[in-house]
Amino acid sequence: MSDKKLLFIRDLFERNRRALLGYLTRRVGPEAAPDLLQETFVRVLRHERLDSVADPPAFLQQIAANLTRDFARRRRTESKHLRFDALLGERPSGDAPADERVDFARRARRLAAAIEALPPRCREVFQMSAFEDLPFDEIARRLGISERMVRQHMSIAMRRCWAALG
Repeated sequence: MSDKKLLFIRDLFERNRRALLGYLTRRVGPEAAPDLLQETFVRVLRHERLDSVADPPAFLQQIAANLTRDFARRRRTESKHLRFDALLGERPSGDAPADERVDFARRARRLAAAIEALPPRCREVFQMSAFEDLPFDEIARRLGISERMVRQHMSIAMRRCWAALG
């Protein structure tokens, strides 16, 4: 990459960083905004023909807007897959057939074993979310970790729980 291009991007970053960070913070929150800001500029750096972009600040804004849409889509997908109550399903009633009750108990034991086998921090995050019904931002605050790490721990936990249930 030429020095001229690097200087241009640095100048572009310095002139637009504050506005883009404000936009991203409003769209995705203060936790994720810095990561998306960085990703915006990574994508600019990777752009082959930056010299052909007519309005670089508008180009930055479009990249940031696309990233916020991707972020929202990813959150919706995660929320579908990170639902603990979907793992076991509804507990069978007392008058349900014996095989349903036995199957539920077997799945519950497998799930309990999978939870117990999780790494300690991952298990702690999972339990706070699943059993205390705490939102990810609250879990992050209580444990002194980022919301992104909470999501990663939950993703690992849910994959292992789903795998245990076959």
